Amino acid sequence: MPFTETFNEFYSNVQSSLVDGTFAKLTMAKTIGNTDLKNIYVRPILEEGVLQLELKFKHQEELIEIHSIIATRDILKTYLNNPFFSALLFTTEKDLVYKLNKKRAVSISQKAPSFAHASPVILEYLLGKK
Repeated sequence: MPFTETFNEFYSNVQSSLVDGTFAKLTMAKTIGNTDLKNIYVRPILEEGVLQLELKFKHQEELIEIHSIIATRDILKTYLNNPFFSALLFTTEKDLVYKLNKKRAVSISQKAPSFAHASPVILEYLLGKK
C-alpha cells in the first residue's frame, strides 16, 4: 500500500484523538539528507470557536500556518518522503509512530504515552461543546 494511503490511516488516529480529547501533539521528524526544514510541529488552536491546527515549520526561523484538520492531513502528506521519514502522534493513551524505511516501506508502532495530559486547547474546545 502506498505510504500516502497508510498515512491517511495514521491520520485517522490524529482525528480520533482530537475528538475524544486525548491529543497532546504531533511532530514530523527524521529528515532525509541535508534539509533546511528540521521539523513540523502541530498543535490545536481555537479560532473564533473553531478547532484548527497550527503548523510550525522549524527552519533557521519558524514559519507558522493555520489550517483545518483535513487540510493539515493533506499538507503533512506532501512532506512525507520529502524530507520526513516519520510522524509521531502523542496522546494521553498512546504514542503512535509512523515510519518510512529506506525502501519506503511503512511501519506503524505504538508505545506507552509520553504525555499524561491532553492539549489544554482540546480540553477547552470539548468543554465548550457541552
